[in-house]
Amino acid sequence: MSGTSPKTALDALQIWHPFTRAGVDPAPLRISRAEGAWLVTEDGRRILDGISSWWVNLHGHAHPRIAEAVAAQAKILEHVLLAGFVHEPAERLAEELRRVAPAPLEHIFFSDNGSTAVEVALKMALQYWRNTDRKGGRAEKSEIIALEHGYHGDTAGAMSVSEDSAFTEAFAPMRFPVHRAHTAYCYRCPVGLKRESCNIECADSLEKILRERGEKIAAVIVEPLLQGAGGMIVHPVEFLQRVRALTAKYDVLLIADEVLTGFGRCGTMFACELAGVTPDLMCLSKGLTGGFLPMGATLATSRIHDAFTGVDPARTFWHGHSYTGNPLACAAAVASLEIFHTEPVFERINAIAAIHSERLPRLANLAAVGDTRQIGSVAAIELRADDVGYLSALRPKLYRFFLERDVLLRPLGNVIYVLPPYCIEGNDLHHVYDVIEEAIQSIM
Repeated sequence: MSGTSPKTALDALQIWHPFTRAGVDPAPLRISRAEGAWLVTEDGRRILDGISSWWVNLHGHAHPRIAEAVAAQAKILEHVLLAGFVHEPAERLAEELRRVAPAPLEHIFFSDNGSTAVEVALKMALQYWRNTDRKGGRAEKSEIIALEHGYHGDTAGAMSVSEDSAFTEAFAPMRFPVHRAHTAYCYRCPVGLKRESCNIECADSLEKILRERGEKIAAVIVEPLLQGAGGMIVHPVEFLQRVRALTAKYDVLLIADEVLTGFGRCGTMFACELAGVTPDLMCLSKGLTGGFLPMGATLATSRIHDAFTGVDPARTFWHGHSYTGNPLACAAAVASLEIFHTEPVFERINAIAAIHSERLPRLANLAAVGDTRQIGSVAAIELRADDVGYLSALRPKLYRFFLERDVLLRPLGNVIYVLPPYCIEGNDLHHVYDVIEEAIQSIM
């Protein structure tokens, strides 16, 4: 790699980089432009983006259709508050989301990112029961159940429903308590069974909590079928189906955090579709704008929405963001969704999945590999390590190795994952796997 430039040295004093260990991680690289699956540094290096720039880019960097839509909108209306006003880009996006989302999810609240989409869902869930139970005499339903290994964002509420970890330890006073149920981590089964012979017993802990606390539980929040930052953990569809059945049985809301899994990542537009499940609330972000601009959305059923209507001000959802429904972000999102109709997006997703299926078995045979898993366009390789988890000593070694070979992969500790833009060429994705195999054989 080239040496640290004066500009990069100055950046180290000015910009506080996210999820970066200053003095440990490599110096930031200055990116001057990007196209398709490639990032180009200021000094001309071409780096293959194997993680869609933190999972946000769907169709490739600088996609002309989205760029043109944003530029055209910027000449007309860059922003107006959405409280008491509305505009065509927001209306068009709402219509597009209603068209692709499961039918009962008809009401859309826009926000800024994945964390805020989760915050909105949590607040809606709690206030829903307050609005509907105030005269009902039932015990107040104000508790939340979340899953082990979950990650839902870095704002206070989203941190609360995320797994206890080094990320959240310093902020314990800010987090509200939640009930934690087992997840379907088949490689590290929480009840010690093998997937071939299990009956989704990992969901028994959720049922136990609901049986004992159901009258007080407002909602269960899950990352459907794929837990991202917790290690790219892939769940059997039966797990999500049982979670939905249990929430229905005990009259508890289901929140599906599809911030990562939405917009084709798992092979269908939304992961819930694979299990035939419709949640009460769905959180979206990341790929929503095709990677161009920050935006979040929380989709709700009419059952939820109708509980917030009426003349009583206490029923109002008193929540908002300055950039809610930003016209530029809406225009980008509409253009991104249109690409699903004008380009063979799902053919590209299937091609990526086919290469994952071809290359993962070879890696699985390596002694250093404990598990491989895949869902749609996402693949993960879990390496054997004494110090598993995000802070594994393997992470900085692997990250540096990949960057030195001009491939952007950010391992989740001892878990290497591949999550490319849909436009990636087959030979480039094979190259990513070649570099991964080289890294495992060199470092382990």
